[in-house]
Amino acid sequence: MAAIGRFQKADEVFHAKVVDGQLFKLHGDVFGAPSFDRKPTPRKGVKTLVPVVPSKIIAVGINYLDHAREMGRELPQEPLIWFKATTSLIPDGGKIEIPFRDHRTDFEAELAIVIGRKIRNVTAAAASRYIFGYTSAQDISDRTIQKSESQWARCKSFDTFTPLGPLVETKIDPNELSIQQFQNGQLRQNSNTKQLIFKPAELVAFISTNMTLLPGDIILTGTPSGVGPIQSGDKLEVRIQGLAPLNNTVK
Repeated sequence: MAAIGRFQKADEVFHAKVVDGQLFKLHGDVFGAPSFDRKPTPRKGVKTLVPVVPSKIIAVGINYLDHAREMGRELPQEPLIWFKATTSLIPDGGKIEIPFRDHRTDFEAELAIVIGRKIRNVTAAAASRYIFGYTSAQDISDRTIQKSESQWARCKSFDTFTPLGPLVETKIDPNELSIQQFQNGQLRQNSNTKQLIFKPAELVAFISTNMTLLPGDIILTGTPSGVGPIQSGDKLEVRIQGLAPLNNTVK
């Protein structure tokens, strides 16, 4: 497998391998050993969905060296994690809705880990065997609420606050990828995953000591420096090296 997406045509929802823009429908368990159609599915009438349906979304904070310096924070000794509501997910092309006009709401470009196998208590050395792949994400954040509360779940879990996708890349090394955020065509975030304080395998290992991870679960690995506010009418694009770009608008 390589780039895998989840799609809908009429009442049918299906996964497919994407090759040069063509969809080859998947049969069987996407996290197992599926087969694929030899002939592509016509794209007409096909809607792109979020690529997986997770049981949970785990977010990681203060995980880029440049972002920690930007915020004047000490480097964490272990990953800082919290949950985001799965109802906050929207696909590529979806609209981000700002719930409170008088609040500051920010973009955050992130690399997302997609879990591929049930996992509990594994080492970092073994963790890569449990990772299905990687995709692009946004961790939209209501800063006004975030600054007023010690817990971050509410400020980051509003409906539409987790754009994800469009595809999961199953064959990629995540440890040295450029990551960029564009807002209305202007470059706002520009970093590299080599700036990650805790690497993807370390995150999976750490989280697996605290909870069971299931196929399809999402781990947001943190955002680099350069986060900033959004407003209605904005066009946001996350570009991560080797991954399909994630595009969303704001209303």
